[in-house]
Amino acid sequence: MYLVVILVSLRPVLLTAQEVPDGGPRSVALNPGDSLHPAPSGEFLPEWHAAISNIPGDWLRFAGIAFRSRYAPLMAGTAMLTVPLVAADNETWRRSHEWYTGSETVKWLSDKVEYLGDGRPQFGLAGAFAAYGFIAKDARALRTGSQIAETILASGTVVQVLKHITGRESPFVSTRPGGRWDLFPNQIEYAKHVPHYDAYPSGHVTTLLATVTVVIENYPEWWWARPVGYAAVAGLAVSMGNTGIHWYSDYPLAVVLGYSFGMIAAHPLELGGLSSESKPGEPEVSVAPLIEPSGAGIVLSVSF
Repeated sequence: MYLVVILVSLRPVLLTAQEVPDGGPRSVALNPGDSLHPAPSGEFLPEWHAAISNIPGDWLRFAGIAFRSRYAPLMAGTAMLTVPLVAADNETWRRSHEWYTGSETVKWLSDKVEYLGDGRPQFGLAGAFAAYGFIAKDARALRTGSQIAETILASGTVVQVLKHITGRESPFVSTRPGGRWDLFPNQIEYAKHVPHYDAYPSGHVTTLLATVTVVIENYPEWWWARPVGYAAVAGLAVSMGNTGIHWYSDYPLAVVLGYSFGMIAAHPLELGGLSSESKPGEPEVSVAPLIEPSGAGIVLSVSF
């Protein structure tokens, strides 16, 4: 239910998919003579390095979403949804674990489905899109593969930072009801006993939802992609609750992160702090390359 609630509120807040303009800082326009197939969402190809070089800009765009006043209701709603789930975590974990241990079918399914979010299927899908794009000279498939890799790396880094800050125990190793939170844990102990510190937020849900979002945004005519993709994310969340990897309160923030970064990667010219739709009085963030005789770099500017 919380997955549906957050996604319903996220889409109108973040972006209604629009046609992406040709050219721009993150794209290369196709020439009329190019043999690559046109894509409905915009005729552009990512640079070969885009999956890596776009990541700092993705972080800036997410900061523009997370720290602007117009997105405050979204962040407040995520917190309000997380708090009661934290309060109920011990009971939901107990019931999930009973379901898991009491049914061989549930156990088998949970053990298999939880691998959907470990990164390998997502990178495999990115590779499949890229390979098809090269073979069939399909611009949209190439772009989708690049954006999947980009969103996994961008969102995954943020998730790891948050995990290393919050230090929450996973249910299957919990030493107290709801798991211990150890803010800014000792990093040596973290590396030695990862499950004791890395529950919040769920990286599996984040990366899978980010991947699903990129595919949906690039292939809007695939009517089945949305229900199938969201069902896979929900199944993953339930499976990890059953196996004790995550508490249910680990998911609301993961959903926000996954959906936001997926939309940011899929719409590189439209989202977040670099949008041209800033309201008067709001700070604007811009990033641009800098090339001078003495060297090259990136210029970050904030105007108030």
